[in-house]
Amino acid sequence: MKVIVGLGNPGERYANTYHNLGFIVADALAEKLKAKFSLKTRLKCLLATVKKGDEQFLVVKPLTYMNLSGEAVGAVARYYKVEPKDILVVYDDLDLDTGALRLREKGSAGTHNGMKSIVGVIGEDFPRLRIGTKKDSPADTIDYVLSAIPEEKHTAFKEAVDRAMECASEFALGVSFDRLMQKYNGKKSG
Repeated sequence: MKVIVGLGNPGERYANTYHNLGFIVADALAEKLKAKFSLKTRLKCLLATVKKGDEQFLVVKPLTYMNLSGEAVGAVARYYKVEPKDILVVYDDLDLDTGALRLREKGSAGTHNGMKSIVGVIGEDFPRLRIGTKKDSPADTIDYVLSAIPEEKHTAFKEAVDRAMECASEFALGVSFDRLMQKYNGKKSG
């Protein structure tokens, strides 16, 4: 079984912020595939089960707030007996150009606190899909990532979310990782 984890912070205050791009992708994927999220208190997340043909996968939104995302990811992995290599984490990345995608099979957490939490719980050997949110203002980093995505960037991020959703779906359905990297890495909206 594959698991798609979208990182973000729960609550309306954070709904359309850069830091919630993982949640936005998870919501879009569940909506497209007509899957409903349900609260899994013991797993500290919202979880949707997706059935597509003979395949089944999970879409997860941790409810632990970003800095403790590993608690929910670890709980889901243990409960469903999923190996880290079968968990794709989708999240925002300040180091990538706005709207660019970067898929990696494994690696360090970098400076992202949500990823640090996950790496601390399940290790570094899990795939991740980063969505570029290049900082283009003098705002403090925390203020920037928790700020609403401005209107003039909505089109770029809508296209990035659509591509990320497609990538996550293909991952969940077993498309080879090399193929996914060739198709999605570096691609960004026009």
